Amino acid sequence: MPGEVWYVAYGSNMHAARLGFYLAGGCPPGGLRTYPGCRDPRPPRRTVPVSLPGGVYFAGESRAWTGGMAFYDPALPGEAAARAYLLDVGQFADVAAQEMYREPGADLGLIAEAVDTGRATLGPGRYETLLCPGRLDGLPLLTFTAPWAASEVRWRAPAPAYLRMIARGLRESHGWDTGRIAAYLGDRPGVAGGWERHALEPLVRQAVAG
Repeated sequence: MPGEVWYVAYGSNMHAARLGFYLAGGCPPGGLRTYPGCRDPRPPRRTVPVSLPGGVYFAGESRAWTGGMAFYDPALPGEAAARAYLLDVGQFADVAAQEMYREPGADLGLIAEAVDTGRATLGPGRYETLLCPGRLDGLPLLTFTAPWAASEVRWRAPAPAYLRMIARGLRESHGWDTGRIAAYLGDRPGVAGGWERHALEPLVRQAVAG
């Protein structure tokens, strides 16, 4: 097991400042949850934009934002825009614990299982499944998602504050313009059908300008 891994974010944690609350603790602007932070609060050693095979969809009810939450399903068509952060294994375990609504501070044995097999599930919770979709520079890419497929749940529109944070992350990591971000988000299951395109682009424009 390597000492470092890539944490791959495809939702609000694509915005580096948002991820900072998982690392150092605190409550992000617009959020409803205070994070305890990691044992090691240092920032990531590197960060790079990545694309994963599959797609992102929105479902469930976010306790941090209200509205639908972003999940990754590698079986969806297309590609999911994401951002990879280089963390040590302990930091990743603590970020994962916070996503799983568990107390950080213990190393997760399922990290090695996910690296070895491509998938590991700690429990039935919404972010309690780890996926390893590949490697970058010889180190594993790891992300968390729900244990179910996108086709098995009812999609739900995300809250405006959540979409704004994701839009900022897409701009910051991939450098996309407003139109491309709005088009990408508008095609995601849960946003499509839940948000009108004429309302989505002004929201994205406001987010990336702020």
